[in-house]
Amino acid sequence: MTARPDTPRSRRERPAKPALSREAIVAAAVAVLRADGLQKVTMRRLAQELDTGPASLYVYVRNTAELHAAVLDELLGTIGPVPAEGSWRERLEQVLLAYTGMLFEHPSLARSALTAWPSGPHYLNLIETLLTLLDEGGVPPAQAAWGVDLLLQQATATAAEHAVEDTSQDDWDALTGALRRVSDRTHPHIAALAGDLLSGAHEARLSWRIQALITGIEQTAVPD
Repeated sequence: MTARPDTPRSRRERPAKPALSREAIVAAAVAVLRADGLQKVTMRRLAQELDTGPASLYVYVRNTAELHAAVLDELLGTIGPVPAEGSWRERLEQVLLAYTGMLFEHPSLARSALTAWPSGPHYLNLIETLLTLLDEGGVPPAQAAWGVDLLLQQATATAAEHAVEDTSQDDWDALTGALRRVSDRTHPHIAALAGDLLSGAHEARLSWRIQALITGIEQTAVPD
């Protein structure tokens, strides 16, 4: 006799589930991020993707913040190698632009990265790369150490600022109009520099900010 369609299937006949691991959890989180955004990267959603219970995930990841940091570290692995040509300052800028560009591709992650503290191998490699380039430029070690934090903060904040989904053209138009209409009697400096305050393509301003920070790191000693 053939089994009826509603006959329960033996557990022994089911394919074995892959062993749960931190790597599997992070891989699933990256897949959900790419498909639906960071807001959908929750323990409940990942438990569904991995066919397990949410409580099982906490054995490998303490909380959502740690999960987001692990996702960030994983995506840092997609950043290409350091350019082979150019001055150390140019190559340093290219690395930071690549980091910022990766965050631009994942707007929700850019905002989370402002408070996430990754500690995985890709993040360590990024820090090592930045320190190596600063050392190549003769930047004193202590200034380089503090400077790495400043450079990454600037790049992360830039990506987060431009990733705000609810920023409207009306807001920008309102700011532009306010700057251009300001009185030169009450705000003489704004009136004189209104055009400069609003000038420059995004790429040009981003490059200038990076170079200004590098120059400051080069020339500003850390306190004792």
